[in-house]
Amino acid sequence: MAERGRTMERLGTGIGWRPEIADAVENMPGIDWVEAVAENVCPGHLPESLRRLRERGVTVVPHGVSLGLGGADRPDAGRLLALAERAEALGSPLVTEHIAFVRAGGPLTASPRLEAGHLLPVPRTRDALDVLCENIRIAQDALPVPLAVENIAALISWPGEELTEGQFLYELADRTGVRLLIDVANLHTNHVNRGEDPAEALAGLPLEAIAYVHVAGGFERDGVWHDSHAHPVPRPVLDILTELASRVSPPGVLLERDENFPEPAELERELAGIREAVEKGGGARADGAWRAAAEPSSVSTESARQRVALAQTALLSALVAGTPVPEGFDRVRLGVQARALAGKRADVVAKVAPELPVILGAGYRPAFLAYAQGAPMTDGY
Repeated sequence: MAERGRTMERLGTGIGWRPEIADAVENMPGIDWVEAVAENVCPGHLPESLRRLRERGVTVVPHGVSLGLGGADRPDAGRLLALAERAEALGSPLVTEHIAFVRAGGPLTASPRLEAGHLLPVPRTRDALDVLCENIRIAQDALPVPLAVENIAALISWPGEELTEGQFLYELADRTGVRLLIDVANLHTNHVNRGEDPAEALAGLPLEAIAYVHVAGGFERDGVWHDSHAHPVPRPVLDILTELASRVSPPGVLLERDENFPEPAELERELAGIREAVEKGGGARADGAWRAAAEPSSVSTESARQRVALAQTALLSALVAGTPVPEGFDRVRLGVQARALAGKRADVVAKVAPELPVILGAGYRPAFLAYAQGAPMTDGY
């Protein structure tokens, strides 16, 4: 089991490693570490670029996207084993995942299993927290290195939430000893989309639990912020980073970019802006205290899992299978989220089957979106 309460090493300034910018990352000055999407790395056949970075002493952290730790089911043993293998193959000091659910349905609800193909927010309720804490303990026991989990961006809000984001994350870290990967771009997204104050969220965090920080860009359309990872980092996101750095010295800060990759010089300018934002916040700082993890609760989570499963299945079914919108949700915003999920699925299919957009031309996307409405994913891509 990964040791709880362990002090995380200083990572420095890093960038998300992607095959499209592998050469640029290798030649970029001042890169202390990189993060690679775990599911895109094969332990027995590591990309040569990552091998060379490791040989130079650059830390590589695997970042998982498919565990679904916030889902009602217990973590899949096969997925946990795969994440552990990647951590060992890369010699990583930790692994990271998301506070999210990515699938729902199945035996707990006696309904077909559905896959979102993307990260969806968990409700900030006691039930969801109990389930997430138990899932994280299961993951910690299966992983050879410490685990850190990331707050996600959300287009939608759950009705009847009982905790703020800061309270939810504090109690999660306190009960499990898990580290936190704080994405300041996601705090900005939730500020625009859900009216949540980033400073209030930061004030409630267990600052000593922070493993590192993500920074990324996005865009606003019709009053909705889309966390695209394909646009420059905006000033409000850098301001939140400065606010965080004024409270604690983050062990690491990483620039994420997944699409529309600019020239290396532009990435270097964004990294310089990130360093400046951290330095600006470091002038005056009072580190917060975080007590050791509490003993796991002995209360059974089975009834909580059942309730969470029913709620998540109803939401995901509305998003990907066209069933009625559950009571209390914003119908317009759910429509935005549903279109975003279908669009991401269309983009992935276009990458793995590039002949389809060529054959269908401008008709590819509307044809695929029409297909997706009647054919939700049941087992990942």
